[in-house]
Amino acid sequence: METMTRGELAKRTGVSMATLRYYEDSGILPAPRRSSNGYRVYTEDYLVKIKFIKDAQSLGYSLKEIQDTLQLLSQEDMEKETLKTLVRERITDIQKHIDHLEQLQINLARLLHTPEDDIDNYIQSFRVQKKEP
Repeated sequence: METMTRGELAKRTGVSMATLRYYEDSGILPAPRRSSNGYRVYTEDYLVKIKFIKDAQSLGYSLKEIQDTLQLLSQEDMEKETLKTLVRERITDIQKHIDHLEQLQINLARLLHTPEDDIDNYIQSFRVQKKEP
């Protein structure tokens, strides 16, 4: 199995060495084994894991969600249906967010049809009246 240094892994994945260090320190990526000279030695499976992290981030997953999913995927008894359930849940969350944004858009569009006098009164309510001496 081919191995690589952190620098080589960074080049091959397009992820900075600092990001790799952060992923390891925070437990998103497992700590790599070390060679006899103390250097971290990464295997090909780190390429897959980092691609997964980048892909999941592009889909809007938080690093905590990614970490939890990677831990699930690393379990011996992980089943395809469990992964599919996670994806379905994410789709549901995204749909709820879309619904919320659409309602927000409708509400904002309604504001554009507010009568001018009502807008003027609204703006006026924020103005501080100057006290006369």
